[in-house]
Amino acid sequence: RKMRRKEAEQVAMHYLDRVKIPDQAHKYPGQLSGGQQQRVAIARSLCMSPKIMLFDEPTSALDPEMVKEVLDTMVSLAEEGMTMLCVSHEMGFARQVADR
Repeated sequence: RKMRRKEAEQVAMHYLDRVKIPDQAHKYPGQLSGGQQQRVAIARSLCMSPKIMLFDEPTSALDPEMVKEVLDTMVSLAEEGMTMLCVSHEMGFARQVADR
């Protein structure tokens, strides 16, 4: 849907805040960690108000210390009722958020 630039910026900042990286809004991808890049991708997807989100190994390319921040974001989405289809080797995480 079409929206004005100011409104689009407000929506973007809302979702960057939701994934806990509003301070990274004006940075280029090369200036972000892998975990931050992944959370930006999640925020970008949320801007489209999806009914379901598909995650294909969202942590596979991340350094171990970055994995927690992405998984925490996904847990938060699950707690808020977001329907997610997730392929993951993080079995503890999968058990925690799965309802089927």
